[in-house]
Amino acid sequence: MAAPMELFCWSGGWGLPSVDLDSLAVLTYARFTGAPLKVHKISNPWRSPSGTLPALRTSHGEVISVPHKIITHLRKEKYNADYDLSARQGADTLAFMSLLEEKLLPVLVHTFWIDTKNYVEVTRKWYAEAMPFPLNFFLPGRMQRQYMERLELLSGEHPQGCWPGMGMLRWGEARECLTLLSQRLGSQKFFFGDAPASLDAFVFSYLALLLQAKLPSGKLQAHLRGLHNLCAYCTHILSLYFPWDGAEVPPPRQTPAGPETEEEPYRRRNQILSVLAGLAAMVGYALLSGIVSIQRATPARAPGTRALGMAEEDEEE
Repeated sequence: MAAPMELFCWSGGWGLPSVDLDSLAVLTYARFTGAPLKVHKISNPWRSPSGTLPALRTSHGEVISVPHKIITHLRKEKYNADYDLSARQGADTLAFMSLLEEKLLPVLVHTFWIDTKNYVEVTRKWYAEAMPFPLNFFLPGRMQRQYMERLELLSGEHPQGCWPGMGMLRWGEARECLTLLSQRLGSQKFFFGDAPASLDAFVFSYLALLLQAKLPSGKLQAHLRGLHNLCAYCTHILSLYFPWDGAEVPPPRQTPAGPETEEEPYRRRNQILSVLAGLAAMVGYALLSGIVSIQRATPARAPGTRALGMAEEDEEE
């Protein structure tokens, strides 16, 4: 019997099943198609088989970490949300996907990762609270730099240089994109009628993230909230496909109720081991660089205890 497919993605918050754009898109597509996935919602990307999120481990053990490739694999496994689309609708899907990536995605990345107020008070705050120690001290900053590089690729210029001068144009294009999506959706449940397609998974991930986060600087969010059919569209998908997930907000420092409380000792143990590993690294660096030296005349104390701790750490990893 083949092993089940496993999806590793960022955990949820802000009333969403995941706070990450790519993770939310893949999760939504999987729910639309009913793909039998074992989902691991985590806040430590190093626990993913690829070291990044989202990531899919197939039934054959292959690991896929690019959202579009994950969806392509699900289609090959006969979980295809676009199966009933016409050729015209398929062309519209490609056109709208291109519109999202060119017009809306750069502003969305800027809103959450470049805008100082939003990044400090919302984005970094959530990731710093969700990630285990000591990753929460440096991973949010590393992720911000990665998103800056992504924005540079999307816009063709460095984020620090392009946004002050081109800001009005970019924000205007993003607003026009939202307005066009609202007009295209109209009064329909989904973009191509009564059944969701892959376009709905991506549009929902963009809109829901922007709609649900409590942003102190939210110009685009205010415009989206004025497009009532898009707001109702997001609420409909959340209530229909994520009736439980959409309500979860997993602050990692609260003790979860129920059987999940058994994981708390392991989390505490991992934090202690991380601290010990950091201390060991600093001591090793100090010894190798000559900052600290050991006099041979001084007897070492309890060497067995220290060696035992490191052996246990290596066994855990």
